[in-house]
Amino acid sequence: MSGIIIIGAGQAAGQAAASLRQEGYEGTITLIGDESFAPYQRPPLSKQYLSGELSIDRVYIRPAKFYEDRNIDLQSGVRVTSIDRQNKTISTDNGQTLAYQKLLICTGSRPRELNIPGSDLPGIHYLRRLDDVDRIRDDMASANSICIIGGGYIGLEVAAVAVTAGLSVNILEMESRILQRVTNEQMSAFYHRLHTDRGVNIHTSTACTGFKGDARVNSVLCQDQTIAADMVIVGIGILPNIELAQQAGLECDNGILVDDHCRTSDPDIFSAGDCTNHPNPILGRRLRLESVPNAMEQARTSAANMLGGDKTYAAVPWFWSDQYELKLQMVGFSSDGDTAVLRGDPEALQFATFYLKDGKVVAVDAVNSPKEFMVAKRLYGMQVNADSLADSAIDLKSLIS
Repeated sequence: MSGIIIIGAGQAAGQAAASLRQEGYEGTITLIGDESFAPYQRPPLSKQYLSGELSIDRVYIRPAKFYEDRNIDLQSGVRVTSIDRQNKTISTDNGQTLAYQKLLICTGSRPRELNIPGSDLPGIHYLRRLDDVDRIRDDMASANSICIIGGGYIGLEVAAVAVTAGLSVNILEMESRILQRVTNEQMSAFYHRLHTDRGVNIHTSTACTGFKGDARVNSVLCQDQTIAADMVIVGIGILPNIELAQQAGLECDNGILVDDHCRTSDPDIFSAGDCTNHPNPILGRRLRLESVPNAMEQARTSAANMLGGDKTYAAVPWFWSDQYELKLQMVGFSSDGDTAVLRGDPEALQFATFYLKDGKVVAVDAVNSPKEFMVAKRLYGMQVNADSLADSAIDLKSLIS
């Protein structure tokens, strides 16, 4: 009997399955993921799970019993190999052919890989899945030094865990500053100081040209230096997993193209999460987001619409990053602003930077300032006086019009 099939078992997939039952759907739900785990949270992998602060049970979004109790057929360790849109079936690598009424693709993304001399040596890791982090933790237990390729959020989060654990840490960043693609010079400088003050060595404008080692990696080659390393973590971005959708003839362009209802170019196929390229009416442009809030809300939207609803996905993007005792919370994109306004004191490790475009709030980066962040989400898109924003004595809530 055909019902709803969800390809992928990440955060979007897990939420979609739960939402379908919450919406009252009583038909069959089949949730198929190629990892050997139930849906789990990815953000803690590079932070609390890597450090050992969180056990695997606390990383799962919901316990296995949740899926059993709600009659959700969770198939772990199974890969979908093809989609037959004409017959409305999918095939799997364990020989199944399953029929669907509606299909939801939540295939997520994968790390961008390096292809340079020595990049296949043991001891070189990518961090995306639970298994990846288990291997990294095993290596870290006996390592003295680690080299991280890429100064983005994943690289910095791993650096914070590694240096706190007592390892010698080097970060290589090709750009002239860390976090260059996601924030302004002042925020980059703040995080550069934060990490170097804790003992991390950051090398900007530095490209990795290769790796050396015998049985496993022991050094990283750069243009003009060699850096000793017992292990390496590569964090140079991710790629959307769109191959299955492409092979099925669905429209793709930097992700699986969906409309504001999370529907693909096939009316019976929806998509949610990192793999999608969706229109954002608030920002006035298409984008592909790598964020948990996006995955969860697209999942809820997909579930409602697969059941015949008319739910539109329109949300201001927001993100977070935990490094040491600092929580960075972001809403919007700082690159959309033409003016940056500082509120609070970076030296005190508690502040927020507001980004304005023509006097309107278009983004906020808040460091250890959860109250400011919550109000900032409400201020998004509003015309606000820059001097009032900068004055910590003025209650931010009073600026909400």
